[in-house]
Amino acid sequence: MGIAGFEPSFLVGLDAVRQAHGGRLAALTGRRLTGFAVVRFAEDDDWFADCPVVLDFEGVQLELCHWKLDELSIGWGTIDTAATIAGWEWFELTPRWSRRDDRLESLLGRELREVALLEWRPPSDRRDLAAGTVAVEFAFAGGGRLCVSNALDENHLDTGPAHPDCLRHELGRAVTPGP
Repeated sequence: MGIAGFEPSFLVGLDAVRQAHGGRLAALTGRRLTGFAVVRFAEDDDWFADCPVVLDFEGVQLELCHWKLDELSIGWGTIDTAATIAGWEWFELTPRWSRRDDRLESLLGRELREVALLEWRPPSDRRDLAAGTVAVEFAFAGGGRLCVSNALDENHLDTGPAHPDCLRHELGRAVTPGP
């Protein structure tokens, strides 16, 4: 993709993602979302959903990227969002890092209260190729929510309630101070 530092390690399934990254994801609770970066095309400002979504939680950089039907790569502090995305001279559009996205801007400065993995589990009577895919859900103070999920070979950002066919696996919850 020409993204400096991006060396994805794609995992499939809830157990693989939880085992590899569950502890580090849980450790993000209590931190504030202080920055983010997504890739947009310079010519039309459209979001390029194939590229990683980078979230910064007070200096801990999390990199999420869905691929194919069911693969998820989670990285930690490897992507250089200040570097130019290279190797796209052949393409008619120019990808570049952006720190602008309405869905993410509204969450800046908010404390992460919960983090969970969402597993897509539709009813057994419905054949669904996406069954078993894993998304990462972030619940913020003040009711904000962000879910980075697989939109069948690209990332999808959702700030509304989780779909009822998602099975939620909580990884961590920030401790609320007592009286």
